[in-house]
Amino acid sequence: MAEDSNTRNRIESLRELVRYHNRRYYVEDAPEIGDAEYDTLYKQLETLEGEHPELVTPDSPTQRVGDEPLEGFEQVRHAIPMLSLGNARKLEDLNDWDARVRRLLGEDEELENLRYVTELKIDGLAVSLRYENGSLVRGATRGNGTIGEDVTVNLKTVRSIPEKLSDSPPAVLEARGEVYIPLDRFEEFNKLQEAEAKRPYANPRNLAAGSIRQLDPRITAARPLTVFLYGVGEGGEGYESHSAMLDALKSYGLRVNPYKTHDDIESVVKECEYWTRERESLGYQIDGVVVKVDSREQQRALGSVAKAPRWAIAYKFEPLAARTRLLDIIVNVGRTGALTPQAMLAPVNVGGVTISRATLHNEDYIKEKGVLVGDVVVVERAGDVIPQVVRAVAEERAGDEYPFEMPKNCPVCGEPASRPEGEAVTRCVNARCPAQALEHIIHWSTKAAMDIEGLGEKVATKLFDLGLIKDAADIYELRSEQLEPLEGFAKKSAENLVHAIERSKEQPFPRVLYALGIRHVGSVTAGLIAERFGGEDLLRGAEGGASVEQLAEIDGIGDVVAQAVVDYFALEDNQKLVKRLMAMGLSFERVPEGTEQGPLAGKRVVITGTLSRPRSYFVEKLEEAGGTFTSSVSKNTDYVLAGEDAGSKLERANSLGVPVLDEATFEDLIP
Repeated sequence: MAEDSNTRNRIESLRELVRYHNRRYYVEDAPEIGDAEYDTLYKQLETLEGEHPELVTPDSPTQRVGDEPLEGFEQVRHAIPMLSLGNARKLEDLNDWDARVRRLLGEDEELENLRYVTELKIDGLAVSLRYENGSLVRGATRGNGTIGEDVTVNLKTVRSIPEKLSDSPPAVLEARGEVYIPLDRFEEFNKLQEAEAKRPYANPRNLAAGSIRQLDPRITAARPLTVFLYGVGEGGEGYESHSAMLDALKSYGLRVNPYKTHDDIESVVKECEYWTRERESLGYQIDGVVVKVDSREQQRALGSVAKAPRWAIAYKFEPLAARTRLLDIIVNVGRTGALTPQAMLAPVNVGGVTISRATLHNEDYIKEKGVLVGDVVVVERAGDVIPQVVRAVAEERAGDEYPFEMPKNCPVCGEPASRPEGEAVTRCVNARCPAQALEHIIHWSTKAAMDIEGLGEKVATKLFDLGLIKDAADIYELRSEQLEPLEGFAKKSAENLVHAIERSKEQPFPRVLYALGIRHVGSVTAGLIAERFGGEDLLRGAEGGASVEQLAEIDGIGDVVAQAVVDYFALEDNQKLVKRLMAMGLSFERVPEGTEQGPLAGKRVVITGTLSRPRSYFVEKLEEAGGTFTSSVSKNTDYVLAGEDAGSKLERANSLGVPVLDEATFEDLIP
């Protein structure tokens, strides 16, 4: 049992870490780690879930591509998911991929016609452009691969995107590509920013992504954006090859990513080697070369895995590097409370960019690299963007270098910092710490937590910046007369928000506990804790309440989670926050085990086969009814929802006697 709990905790910890970096990269456009380190984290999670399929949950990052769309735009569901690509870090990985492709295709006559297409991997923002009868009717971001943001009005301001196509395109054509900013235009833009005393952007990708996500299209129109198209979602059925499809897109008047065709993998490898040397000669930023099987028929035969097509792979470049001196190490506090060491460097040019700061990730990273303050160090731009210190040049030490020590207290609020056993990150667990207070407020309001409609990230940030709210309890003291004078509010919208805040007081204790944002405590974990302990028990802690040992006895709660909960409620500021929330009428009452919360409460359901709607629709309905989605069929499975071509999962359900539902029966269970 302890081993199961440790595995569950490790998986949850990795999920939280991957989600965080997904958000930093895809939503906030402010990544903290490089692609290689992210890929390692993702692979660890993927491997653990593969070894323990019973622990896979529908909200795991491995079950999706990318992360959620920003608030402020309408959502768009992609009829055909916008998948990501598998990565090749070494040239030999390309040969391995070629061998897999050949093995999967199998037939000799198929292999005789095997050709590849290479395209430069543009470092921008992925978008889809939907044309109907030749007219642009919708533009969307990739979002999480299934649901993106409707940014039609913004994309229509990009001059390289035609509003009408030529040369008889299909009735419906969804072209896909990358919006980006050329390097010379990026430099010009940043000079203007500095001249106006505004903060310059870190890299072209961040500027492109931020420009497309502007709520005011006039701002987007003023940005030097352009586009390269490289594929088709809907409307791509009529092309025999990928290269023919790109040629067709070009004939329709679309700006197409330049490509080359290759008869063998050796030619592909030479192309990748060439661009590894010559990438700096381009007028725009690339981070690799994409390789695709040319034949559309062969693409269909190869198919896809959960997140990526088998018929394509991205060869990723090694990061650019230089040497400089580490002058000092400072500690920043992130919005999640993470204390992150940052290197202060003697300015150095790395691939055309002057670097004076770089990430050092965490205390263990510094020790593993053997880095001392005062060292000559090697700095890399991971993914050609994120500067990081990768090693010390120990042979050049003069003797006056000294080791870094992580502070025992948060540099921002002064409260003790915590580093749980087995974790690499030191954190401030004070919910009222100014460095993370806003993030807690945003989390508190989300649909999965207190579900306060109208208090999204933009509104929460505005109220926080104005000093109207400093923590979650302050939300419940807001009055409509405070909100009405603010930009974006009127009498009705202010009243609606206040009513939504009041309704959130009806949420049960598991939702409140999850909303507190305690480290490692997700919605499922919060539910398990709330069945055993109420808020008063948690506040008393080891003094007659909930101790680490008692919490760890709960099935599904391990020592790491238990310690995180006790640490949270032991902090005086957190106690004050919880007591204020109690006084405001929020529920901190224990939820008795087995309490019915929906017609499928406690039921485990497997979903398999081809259904009339996306799988996410049925997962959402299932969870709303209190059920749990699981990925594998076992004797503990309560139902299997099966569509067409259900395959082995349906066979296993029949062999185990697990009830099988069709769509109509499933809908009858969740009125």
